[in-house]
Amino acid sequence: MADTAKTEGTALKVHHLRPAPGAKTPKTRVGRGEGSKGKTAGRGTKGQNARTGKKLRPMFQGGQNGIQSAVPKSRGFKSMRTPAQIVYLDRLNGLKGTVDNFALYEAGLIATPFHTVKVILRGELTSKLTTLKVQAASKSVIAAIEKAGGKFDKVTTPIQKSAKEAEASDKK
Repeated sequence: MADTAKTEGTALKVHHLRPAPGAKTPKTRVGRGEGSKGKTAGRGTKGQNARTGKKLRPMFQGGQNGIQSAVPKSRGFKSMRTPAQIVYLDRLNGLKGTVDNFALYEAGLIATPFHTVKVILRGELTSKLTTLKVQAASKSVIAAIEKAGGKFDKVTTPIQKSAKEAEASDKK
Protein backbone atom coordinates (compact mmCIF):
# COMPACT_ATOMS: atom_id res chain seq x y z
CA MET A 1 0.00 0.00 0.00
CA ALA A 2 2.50 2.62 1.12
CA ASP A 3 5.76 3.34 -0.65
CA THR A 4 8.32 1.94 1.83
CA ALA A 5 11.34 3.71 0.27
CA LYS A 6 9.94 7.12 1.15
CA THR A 7 8.72 6.21 4.64
CA GLU A 8 11.59 4.11 6.06
CA GLY A 9 13.14 6.76 8.27
CA THR A 10 10.01 8.95 8.71
CA ALA A 11 6.52 8.50 10.04
CA LEU A 12 3.78 7.42 7.63
CA LYS A 13 1.88 10.41 6.27
CA VAL A 14 -1.49 10.59 4.56
CA HIS A 15 -0.04 11.86 1.29
CA HIS A 16 2.17 8.74 1.05
CA LEU A 17 -0.87 6.41 0.91
CA ARG A 18 -2.12 5.08 -2.43
CA PRO A 19 -5.30 3.16 -3.18
CA ALA A 20 -5.03 -0.56 -3.94
CA PRO A 21 -4.88 -1.43 -7.67
CA GLY A 22 -8.39 -1.51 -9.14
CA ALA A 23 -9.98 -0.01 -6.01
CA LYS A 24 -10.65 3.33 -7.61
CA THR A 25 -12.31 3.15 -11.00
CA PRO A 26 -12.64 6.44 -12.86
CA LYS A 27 -16.04 8.07 -13.29
CA THR A 28 -17.77 7.20 -16.57
CA ARG A 29 -17.82 10.32 -18.77
CA VAL A 30 -21.03 10.08 -20.76
CA GLY A 31 -21.74 12.14 -23.88
CA ARG A 32 -18.06 12.72 -24.77
CA GLY A 33 -17.87 11.18 -28.22
CA GLU A 34 -18.57 7.79 -29.79
CA GLY A 35 -15.64 6.08 -28.01
CA SER A 36 -17.31 6.45 -24.61
CA LYS A 37 -21.04 6.41 -23.90
CA GLY A 38 -21.66 8.87 -26.67
CA LYS A 39 -24.71 9.69 -28.79
CA THR A 40 -27.70 9.44 -26.40
CA ALA A 41 -25.47 9.09 -23.29
CA GLY A 42 -27.70 6.55 -21.56
CA ARG A 43 -30.86 8.68 -21.87
CA GLY A 44 -32.55 6.63 -24.57
CA THR A 45 -34.00 8.22 -27.70
CA LYS A 46 -36.36 11.18 -27.71
CA GLY A 47 -38.94 12.04 -25.09
CA GLN A 48 -39.08 14.35 -22.11
CA ASN A 49 -36.37 12.51 -20.18
CA ALA A 50 -33.89 12.71 -23.08
CA ARG A 51 -33.98 16.52 -23.30
CA THR A 52 -31.54 18.87 -21.67
CA GLY A 53 -32.77 21.03 -18.84
CA LYS A 54 -35.12 18.28 -17.62
CA LYS A 55 -36.16 19.22 -14.12
CA LEU A 56 -39.15 17.16 -13.02
CA ARG A 57 -40.41 16.83 -9.48
CA PRO A 58 -39.81 13.42 -7.88
CA MET A 59 -43.57 12.57 -7.81
CA PHE A 60 -44.34 13.99 -11.29
CA GLN A 61 -46.74 11.78 -13.28
CA GLY A 62 -46.76 13.48 -16.64
CA GLY A 63 -49.40 16.10 -15.90
CA GLN A 64 -51.76 13.68 -14.14
CA ASN A 65 -52.67 14.61 -10.60
CA GLY A 66 -49.83 13.19 -8.48
CA ILE A 67 -50.50 10.60 -5.81
CA GLN A 68 -49.54 13.03 -3.04
CA SER A 69 -52.22 15.42 -4.30
CA ALA A 70 -54.88 12.78 -4.95
CA VAL A 71 -54.80 10.96 -1.59
CA PRO A 72 -56.16 13.84 0.54
CA LYS A 73 -59.06 14.23 -1.92
CA SER A 74 -60.15 10.58 -1.68
CA ARG A 75 -63.16 10.31 0.60
CA GLY A 76 -63.03 8.74 4.01
CA PHE A 77 -60.22 7.33 6.08
CA LYS A 78 -59.88 3.91 7.63
CA SER A 79 -57.24 3.41 10.27
CA MET A 80 -55.44 0.07 10.24
CA ARG A 81 -54.85 0.28 14.01
CA THR A 82 -57.30 -1.59 16.20
CA PRO A 83 -58.68 0.70 18.91
CA ALA A 84 -58.22 -0.16 22.57
CA GLN A 85 -61.01 -1.97 24.40
CA ILE A 86 -62.42 0.36 27.05
CA VAL A 87 -63.21 -0.77 30.60
CA TYR A 88 -64.72 1.63 33.13
CA LEU A 89 -63.38 1.70 36.69
CA ASP A 90 -66.75 1.03 38.37
CA ARG A 91 -67.03 -2.28 36.44
CA LEU A 92 -63.93 -3.55 38.31
CA ASN A 93 -65.75 -3.54 41.66
CA GLY A 94 -66.68 -7.23 41.42
CA LEU A 95 -63.06 -8.32 40.89
CA LYS A 96 -60.45 -9.02 43.56
CA GLY A 97 -56.71 -9.67 43.63
CA THR A 98 -54.66 -9.32 40.45
CA VAL A 99 -56.67 -8.21 37.42
CA ASP A 100 -55.25 -8.70 33.92
CA ASN A 101 -56.61 -9.14 30.38
CA PHE A 102 -57.63 -12.75 31.03
CA ALA A 103 -59.47 -11.89 34.27
CA LEU A 104 -61.35 -9.10 32.45
CA TYR A 105 -62.20 -11.53 29.62
CA GLU A 106 -63.52 -14.17 32.05
CA ALA A 107 -65.63 -11.51 33.78
CA GLY A 108 -67.12 -10.59 30.39
CA LEU A 109 -65.83 -7.01 30.38
CA ILE A 110 -63.81 -7.29 27.16
CA ALA A 111 -64.34 -9.18 23.89
CA THR A 112 -60.88 -10.75 23.62
CA PRO A 113 -57.85 -10.83 25.91
CA PHE A 114 -55.46 -10.42 22.96
CA HIS A 115 -56.10 -6.72 22.27
CA THR A 116 -55.07 -3.53 24.06
CA VAL A 117 -57.19 -2.64 27.09
CA LYS A 118 -57.55 0.83 28.62
CA VAL A 119 -59.25 1.56 31.93
CA ILE A 120 -61.08 4.89 32.17
CA LEU A 121 -62.50 6.62 35.25
CA ARG A 122 -66.24 6.39 35.80
CA GLY A 123 -67.71 5.95 39.24
CA GLU A 124 -65.67 4.81 42.25
CA LEU A 125 -63.56 1.78 43.09
CA THR A 126 -64.88 0.00 46.17
CA SER A 127 -63.22 -3.42 45.90
CA LYS A 128 -59.64 -4.10 46.91
CA LEU A 129 -57.47 -4.69 43.84
CA THR A 130 -53.89 -5.67 44.62
CA THR A 131 -52.63 -5.01 41.08
CA LEU A 132 -54.16 -3.97 37.78
CA LYS A 133 -52.06 -5.35 34.90
CA VAL A 134 -53.36 -3.89 31.62
CA GLN A 135 -51.90 -1.93 28.72
CA ALA A 136 -53.18 1.55 29.63
CA ALA A 137 -55.09 3.49 32.26
CA SER A 138 -55.92 7.15 32.72
CA LYS A 139 -54.05 9.14 35.39
CA SER A 140 -57.21 9.49 37.45
CA VAL A 141 -57.69 5.69 37.43
CA ILE A 142 -54.11 5.12 38.60
CA ALA A 143 -54.66 7.61 41.42
CA ALA A 144 -57.95 5.90 42.42
CA ILE A 145 -56.32 2.44 42.48
CA GLU A 146 -53.40 3.68 44.60
CA LYS A 147 -55.85 5.42 46.95
CA ALA A 148 -57.67 2.09 47.38
CA GLY A 149 -54.37 0.41 48.31
CA GLY A 150 -53.58 -1.29 44.99
CA LYS A 151 -51.09 -0.59 42.25
CA PHE A 152 -51.08 -0.32 38.44
CA ASP A 153 -48.61 -2.20 36.22
CA LYS A 154 -48.38 -1.41 32.53
CA VAL A 155 -47.88 -4.65 30.57
CA THR A 156 -47.65 -5.57 26.89
CA THR A 157 -50.60 -7.03 25.00
CA PRO A 158 -50.66 -10.85 25.32
CA ILE A 159 -49.96 -12.76 22.11
CA GLN A 160 -52.34 -15.53 21.13
CA LYS A 161 -50.77 -18.99 20.88
CA SER A 162 -51.10 -20.96 17.66
CA ALA A 163 -53.12 -24.20 17.68
CA LYS A 164 -49.93 -26.31 17.72
CA GLU A 165 -48.46 -24.42 20.68
CA ALA A 166 -51.74 -24.71 22.59
CA GLU A 167 -51.87 -28.51 22.04
CA ALA A 168 -48.23 -28.89 23.09
CA SER A 169 -48.79 -26.94 26.31
CA ASP A 170 -51.96 -28.99 27.09
CA LYS A 171 -50.03 -32.27 26.77
CA LYS A 172 -47.34 -31.18 29.27
